[in-house]
Amino acid sequence: MSLKLSVLDQSAAVEGRGQDATIRQTLALAQKAEAWGYHRFWVSEHHSHPSIVGTAPEVLMAAIAARTQRIRIGSAGVMLPHYAALKVAEQFRVLDALAPGRIDLGVGRAPGSDGRTAQLLNPDRNASERFPQQVMELQAWVNGQNLPPGHPGHNVYAYPQSDTAPKLWMLGSSDYGAQLAAHLGLPYAFAYFITDGQGADVALQIYRETFRPSQALPKPAAALCVWALAADTDEEALRLFESRARWKMDRNLGRIGALLPPDEAVRDYSPAEQFALQRMRDGALIGSAATVAAKLRQLAARLNVQELVIITWTHDPEAQSRSYELLAQAFELSATV
Repeated sequence: MSLKLSVLDQSAAVEGRGQDATIRQTLALAQKAEAWGYHRFWVSEHHSHPSIVGTAPEVLMAAIAARTQRIRIGSAGVMLPHYAALKVAEQFRVLDALAPGRIDLGVGRAPGSDGRTAQLLNPDRNASERFPQQVMELQAWVNGQNLPPGHPGHNVYAYPQSDTAPKLWMLGSSDYGAQLAAHLGLPYAFAYFITDGQGADVALQIYRETFRPSQALPKPAAALCVWALAADTDEEALRLFESRARWKMDRNLGRIGALLPPDEAVRDYSPAEQFALQRMRDGALIGSAATVAAKLRQLAARLNVQELVIITWTHDPEAQSRSYELLAQAFELSATV
């Protein structure tokens, strides 16, 4: 089976550019991704985050749907404990009416924010404990099904109804999401970029070994969300990576902000920081298109996944676009597939 390539764009803030422009850049990238032949284009949800300004994936998805014709569009993901499952189902059924058969509803349990912001979004501090129940309700509502007698939602439906429905995905970076996805018979996307790969083997093994077939999904389907950056040369990729590397080093110190230009991102690091920085560079999926493509194929083969969802942060949007274009060429993607 050929390896599918998709995109997750987080609308990362960059120094010197308005955040409104960042949102519009996400829309432009989605159109390019479709033209290059990517399978999906996903957007994320974060709140009160100085680095990631995509706060409303369902709104962004509607705009992308209006500008594309083929590519699947999805959330990676909706942070479900903040919301009522019925409202989320309604939003995504509307999206499916706008782009029939192209909508992915990826859900996660994490807040996508700090604790104080999460409480402002939903004052119920125990909301995440209802996550499995919410997912089961969502699963029924997005598929136009009735909840069982005795449930408060019995005979309540999410409209509009149609011949197609959003495809529900479970997102996770631990065993929890893998187990729940397997139990409910849902496709599963592991956030490799969050854990730097830690726990991926175990989570995917649990998912496959405990998977229970569902009407929508007869066998396990897993994707891996990874951070990667390709450029015309290995050296140029390493230079562009300075923005991301500086962001990660600052984040480890509790400083979170917009991406700096590569040349401004370099600072004097302590010996311990230099060691950590070198380890980061050595483990990163960066380089020329041939270099990155080889690393991605090796990773997909090792973890036995048939789809990689690529995240790329650069200060210059043209460098980000070039990275995706180069990988599309390296993997011989086709917009007609």
